[in-house]
Amino acid sequence: MVLQGKVAWITGGGSGIGLAGAVELAKSGCRVVISGRDAAKLDAALAQAEQLGAPTGVISAAALDVANAAAVQRVAGEIQGELGRVDILVNSAGLNVKKRAWDETDAAAFAHVVGVNLNGTTNCTLAVLAGMRERREGTVINVASFAGWHFGRLTGPAYTASKAAVMALTHSFNIEECVHGLRATALCPGEVATPILNTRPIVPSEEDKARMLQEVDMGRTIRFIAEMPAHVCINELVISPVWNRIYPGAAEAPRNA
Repeated sequence: MVLQGKVAWITGGGSGIGLAGAVELAKSGCRVVISGRDAAKLDAALAQAEQLGAPTGVISAAALDVANAAAVQRVAGEIQGELGRVDILVNSAGLNVKKRAWDETDAAAFAHVVGVNLNGTTNCTLAVLAGMRERREGTVINVASFAGWHFGRLTGPAYTASKAAVMALTHSFNIEECVHGLRATALCPGEVATPILNTRPIVPSEEDKARMLQEVDMGRTIRFIAEMPAHVCINELVISPVWNRIYPGAAEAPRNA
């Protein structure tokens, strides 16, 4: 698919996977809007995007907490009012907490993680669905996780459950919306060297980060999905570093490493 002139909205676009996707889609010819909770962080991300090769003025920002359904509807309305449409939605907003294991988490932490990772994805998808249906064309890319595809101890129950649910949400979307010409992908990366690693109980070493997937890898993957011809749906795309720390298991990797 030629992306020149398409409009892409990327949540979690202030850093990491979201920003990398924004840069690559901007390079492909998309008009891109990035969202995140921190307006100052978004301003810095716009400058960083140009340093990474995004054309000047092609990416704009709209501050947003995706867990706030009313705010999502407002921002989506503003984007579609100004740019006319959203052709590509990348649900990249996501988080985890340090105290994540069953013996140290609580209901508030669980609700916080699910509120962003799952409910936020749902809120944004619902906000653009009517327009996509009307045009009978649209691509939704949900950044799920290897943790939702291959269960382990590292990410904790809230994150694991929320990302597994995002995968189910994606398949449900394809089951119902394929007849309207719409498609969704559950993008399931293994460990990626992004700022979210700083929320881990034990932050990985720089040496370990260097062997993980990198932000640019994910940006290129998002662009690859978006550029597939309109009749092609990539239902799931699982991608991991060759040196995959998730595989060794509890005997070789200490808990919460």
